[in-house]
Amino acid sequence: MIKFTLNGRKVETDAPATARLLDLLRDEFELIGTKEGCGEGECGACSVFVNNLLQNSCLIPIGSISGADIQTIEGIIETEQFKILDESYSIAGGVQCGYCIPGMIMASAALLSKNPHPSEAEIREGISGNLCRCTGYNMIVEAINLAAKKGDGLC
Repeated sequence: MIKFTLNGRKVETDAPATARLLDLLRDEFELIGTKEGCGEGECGACSVFVNNLLQNSCLIPIGSISGADIQTIEGIIETEQFKILDESYSIAGGVQCGYCIPGMIMASAALLSKNPHPSEAEIREGISGNLCRCTGYNMIVEAINLAAKKGDGLC
């Protein structure tokens, strides 16, 4: 039995230790905000926080998360940080098809938590592990820049 904290709640699973965290989140816990893109850790659609570090859940065997604190997009949706990011992405037009957005929001939150006032180059580096095929990144960068200004220390 593997026990861990998921979005602030103690949970356990008897899934095989080699199962991917991404599959566990989506199939067993029905947290479908975390998306599968490439399945190889290249696109960031499956980004989650593991002990407050941004990670690709498609690369994490659940045997390695025993005792860990996992946060998904569903786990941050009620935070002030998410509200600022959500509004900023909307204003900047940073969402088109939306498939990459949960991962982009997680990457944005990770960046702004470490660096509340990033430069454009730092924003681009901060989301470099996340792919978007729709926006061309400029609107996403603008959204994160706007969130940094609006959040001013909250992010």
